[in-house]
Amino acid sequence: MMNQPKVNLAFDIGASSGRIIAGFYQNNKIHTEEVYRFKNEPIIVNNKRCWDLKEIYHQLTLGLKAASSRYRNIASIGVDTWGLDYCLLDDEMNPLHTPINYRDDRTEGIPEELPIPFESFYDKTGIQFMRFNTVYQLYSDFKENPDYYQKAAHLLFIPDLINHFLTGSSLMNEYTVATTSQLINAYTKNWDDELIEQLGFPKRIFKDIISPGETAGLLRHDLAEETGIKPIPVISVGSHDTASAVAGIPLRSKESAYLICGSWSLIGIETESPIITPESLTYNLTNEGGVFNTFRVLKNINGTYLLQQLKKCYNKSSHDAIDFPDIIQAAKDAVNRHFIIEPNHSLFMSSDHIINDIREYCRSNKQGIPNTLGEYAIAIYNGLTNEFSQQIKHLEAVLNHPIETIHMVGGGSQDQLLCQITADLTQKKVISGPVESSALGNICMQMYALNQLSSLSEIRQLILNSSHLNVYEPTLTT
Repeated sequence: MMNQPKVNLAFDIGASSGRIIAGFYQNNKIHTEEVYRFKNEPIIVNNKRCWDLKEIYHQLTLGLKAASSRYRNIASIGVDTWGLDYCLLDDEMNPLHTPINYRDDRTEGIPEELPIPFESFYDKTGIQFMRFNTVYQLYSDFKENPDYYQKAAHLLFIPDLINHFLTGSSLMNEYTVATTSQLINAYTKNWDDELIEQLGFPKRIFKDIISPGETAGLLRHDLAEETGIKPIPVISVGSHDTASAVAGIPLRSKESAYLICGSWSLIGIETESPIITPESLTYNLTNEGGVFNTFRVLKNINGTYLLQQLKKCYNKSSHDAIDFPDIIQAAKDAVNRHFIIEPNHSLFMSSDHIINDIREYCRSNKQGIPNTLGEYAIAIYNGLTNEFSQQIKHLEAVLNHPIETIHMVGGGSQDQLLCQITADLTQKKVISGPVESSALGNICMQMYALNQLSSLSEIRQLILNSSHLNVYEPTLTT
């Protein structure tokens, strides 16, 4: 206990679970340990899919207590979640609503109502069109609740809101998550006042931007006393989990692409400047903010959410419970392997009946009708990897040079079938790992803020030294 290293806590909140991961530097490597895990699923409030924030706050408090009982030298905390979603609060910091999950269908038809064509948004923000981007959610909120024009004082994205909960003081919008709103100017890296004014949103709700690596505040004294942790810094990391994940990938060159395999699959490249061209607009590529003033030029593809829903749906209708290894084996064993879906089709955005949806998609596209677990699964695998292949070609086109390697990280990078089919279809070398790239990126940005690391290249070298990576060579096609 005498020389216990400093411990940084990453609160990494995903679509099905939240985790508290402890990271510490020892023997020239960064080591991680899962301290606490809890379920995180949307709840239904007024017929809308919503965040269960009260439960998340409760679980985070329990997680802090668990960390306090295990570690003596906790140095900092950092929070990352997915982007897009937010909460509006009044002058007294009371929420005006329960934050709504982006997979809710309330934004159907909303993009067509905005007074600004998408091309004008893209020229300024470089953010790809998705009907659930923050701007469309916000427009829907103000349309449905006109009293928000007077009542709303603060817009906090979910990680901003959790930082406020932890500190009691932080009222800032973290840069990487704010870029997912489609309201951050890609060139000034700040709110685009002209767009906000054209949309009629009250300017006061948009907070000052805080960058990854800055301190959001100190842990509240009452929370520190309750959990047994000192009033340590709460660090603004790449609070969009994709920003943390990319920071946690040991990219080796500009010819390397990344593929983050979580509920969403995010395939892209890291650049120093945005790529906003007619070609990138045609391909609907996005330019999200990254750590150290980088950009994440990427495409969002519905990801392992589809396999999660297949597992859930199949278990409801079958006497034999299955898990992901069963789905993978069934896909390998499928006799009819031609089935394929379009992952981003509207059928699959909030698919509670995914088996029926896959059958309907394949029937309507004249593929026949899949009938077995393996056929449903291979339709998903084929759909995902076909999309990966297409997006690699699009990225190469806007870069005007080839991509040589794809780094796969996240939970899906453990799926050897997904990795190998990706290598085969793209004809690129695939390197898988680390699995916990979001937590690693989160932890390393905390270490940077505390002057333990000095640059993004140093972060990536440390992660490379600390990770076991697997390589998948493409099978030659004829």
